[in-house]
Amino acid sequence: MRSGVRAVKIVPLELKALNALVESLHRHHKPVQGHRFSIGVEHDGKIVGGCSVGRPVARAVPHATTLEVTRLVTDGTKNACSALYSAAARVGKELGYAKIQTYILASEPGTSLRAAGWSREAAVSGRDWNCPSRKGRRTDQPQEDKERWSKLL
Repeated sequence: MRSGVRAVKIVPLELKALNALVESLHRHHKPVQGHRFSIGVEHDGKIVGGCSVGRPVARAVPHATTLEVTRLVTDGTKNACSALYSAAARVGKELGYAKIQTYILASEPGTSLRAAGWSREAAVSGRDWNCPSRKGRRTDQPQEDKERWSKLL
């Protein structure tokens, strides 16, 4: 590390604090309802981002062995996103999970995920979550195509 340049630092983050970050910084998602754990990233003594890690949203994914990053947000601080993805995977591994995954918009490059050692797993078609068996779902989130990224732990 060069003299005078401070690295980012991973810190514990309560769900309430994570949701405040999501509310103020996330481009297209609202706060989460619950989580398995949340972590933050600090730079120069200030929280500059955070992520929520929970059970997979898709019902067919094995919840006992797989985690999902359900929100990740930063203020743009360099390396904050990749630090959060890396830390989430390390914590998940220590907790005994086999895999961690997340979804990003197809229009996003995935640079931070790649830097954290994650791999693009699949393209996922965007859609409205409302259907005859699931009415009343939110429609204020992006319904464009997404990519699923993952890391085996």
